[in-house]
Amino acid sequence: MFRRTFWFTTGVAAGVWATTKVNRKLKQLTPESLAATAANKALETGQRLKDRAVGFALDVRDNMAQRESELEEALGIHENPELPAPRRQAAIEAQHRNDSSTPKYIEAPMYSYNRNEDH
Repeated sequence: MFRRTFWFTTGVAAGVWATTKVNRKLKQLTPESLAATAANKALETGQRLKDRAVGFALDVRDNMAQRESELEEALGIHENPELPAPRRQAAIEAQHRNDSSTPKYIEAPMYSYNRNEDH
């Protein structure tokens, strides 16, 4: 009698365990669950790619600065060179030319060339 009870209990436990496993697997294979899993993996992959790209950009920036300093040292370029004064454009106007010998100057235009601002 104990043998039958043991095997009956073992069979019931195995059936419950198998049913639970199958139900879990079926829930994992629903379209919503598959979509959530795919979205999570895509987010993880995107984060890894972003981290690698940021690391690569930082390495490039560091190496670029190092190479630039090497080139400046090799060429003897100073850090703050003196820049020439900004030039002004001479306006050629026949009527003002007769008035004085010095040419009139005009400054650069202050308006933008963005055509979308007019609308």
